[in-house]
Amino acid sequence: MAADAGDLIGASEFLKDRLYFATLRNRPKSTINTHYFSTDEELVYENFYADFGPLNLAMVYRYCCKLNKKLKSYSLSRKKIVHYTSFDQRKRANAAFLIGSYAVIYLKKTPEEAYRALIAGSNPPYLPFRDASFGNCTYNLTILDCLQGIRKGLQHGFFDFESFDVEEYEHYERVENGDFNWIVPGKFLAFSGPHPKSKIENGYPLHAPEAYFPYFKKNNVTTIIRLNKKIYEAKRFTDAGFEHYDLFFIDGSTPSDNIVRRFLNICENTEGAIAVHCKAGLGRTGTLIACYVMKHYRFTHAEIIAWIRICRPGSIIGPQQHFLEEKQASLWVQGDIYRSKLKNRPSSEGSINKILSSLDELSIGGNYSKLQTLDRYGEGSTDDDVDLEIKTAMTQGDKLRALKNQRQPRSSTASVLSGLEELRQHTRSISQPLRVCSSSQGCISPLKPSKVVLSPSASAKRINRGSCSSGSSTRRIPNLFCYFDDSLSSLMCATDGRKGAYPRGDTRVTQNHNDTIANCCCRRNASRIQIKQSKSSSPMKHMRSSSGQGGRDPSTLLPASLPFPCLQK
Repeated sequence: MAADAGDLIGASEFLKDRLYFATLRNRPKSTINTHYFSTDEELVYENFYADFGPLNLAMVYRYCCKLNKKLKSYSLSRKKIVHYTSFDQRKRANAAFLIGSYAVIYLKKTPEEAYRALIAGSNPPYLPFRDASFGNCTYNLTILDCLQGIRKGLQHGFFDFESFDVEEYEHYERVENGDFNWIVPGKFLAFSGPHPKSKIENGYPLHAPEAYFPYFKKNNVTTIIRLNKKIYEAKRFTDAGFEHYDLFFIDGSTPSDNIVRRFLNICENTEGAIAVHCKAGLGRTGTLIACYVMKHYRFTHAEIIAWIRICRPGSIIGPQQHFLEEKQASLWVQGDIYRSKLKNRPSSEGSINKILSSLDELSIGGNYSKLQTLDRYGEGSTDDDVDLEIKTAMTQGDKLRALKNQRQPRSSTASVLSGLEELRQHTRSISQPLRVCSSSQGCISPLKPSKVVLSPSASAKRINRGSCSSGSSTRRIPNLFCYFDDSLSSLMCATDGRKGAYPRGDTRVTQNHNDTIANCCCRRNASRIQIKQSKSSSPMKHMRSSSGQGGRDPSTLLPASLPFPCLQK
């Protein structure tokens, strides 16, 4: 009893005689009256450089589920529940953010009330969060800022834990599965930039545009905005029915007024959701999405930086933070004008959004400029800017992408099982057959289909004029072992030894089929698979024998480009 009282002397009380948050030097033991738990080693932030938080939306969700379960548990109904953390400043800040978020989401406290509880008593101050750079920190993001971002997201319907799909979030945020996150559901998707061809390069999975088509079409993504230098042909998106825009500015820099103006104009006149990418989908991408949210939802610069980092950790870096701080006032004014004009909009005037967007330009640049057709790189950028990024051997985006690729799944055992399960889904599932486009670029996708289609928030519906999605004709592949070019999901790479096993005219077909097969096989195995080249042999026979008892390990049939890191080294 005395020990319990001593531990709770400086604790923060969130529910009287029920829920507490404490910072302790030693790991306590639960007693008959008190139950202690910690998430310091369970929910861990995956940093890029010197950044250490805040924890992402999936971890906030898992924490809330964990705490709700404890509060509803019959065995703990008569006990005080104490979430404790250590004096490690980084772990302590993340733990405080978690319980503060719970208080805002489930206890209906204001961010200020939750934060006051955290700093009450003898609690020392909390270390502010910082950006994902390796330089000196020039912008502090406090726990209060993060709690205010959570509240704003909750108010505008950006998330709902009653319908939140945590497995889908954690699946698609991984590099090998697409590396994308919804910032505003139904409106903005931030993702890492596609490449001309799906492949593994220096251990990093690169995805072709076609890999994203099924998910984009299922979730009503109609427009793609590219902010980095041209790597893939925009025609590959436009031919599939998507709109595509280029608004280039240098990696790690801030956008010009013209770029911001064009971005807002595109987003305000787009039907459906918008997928935005730069190189890593963090700095430039987060900055422009933040401008839109600040204008239309009246987030402060700190609230939107916090919210975007909670959705997609590592977003908005260095000078981009101060840029948003400087633009807040003007974006708020533009938003007020936009909303006031929107209320008086005649029902028959379908082009009012374009007029309002033109009026908004007065607030940014100080003078009106007539809307012009988008050029190759976007207004305000030059060929010299593009050349500068091309000449840079390793840009900030390259480094961030490489660091993110090194991350391991949450559970190594679970990921092996889930990897094999997903293999069965991708290769055998009736609901997701392998498909190929008529395009020569190749276009099948391994991205796991979402369980639910994300619906736009009420605010997004009010701003959007409507939604439409386009479809494309596809055909099922009769042979699972056909050769696919530019395919992110070439899960099986084998040959049946026949001359016509590859597309006619493919110059990459070598005479030595055995070497080709060996190079495609998973490098994780101690020895390569030797497949005899014979007309009598059948790849389906190999598959059946490997899956039965006494057969080979199924992982030996996986190619090096398999999108499951747990099966590769």
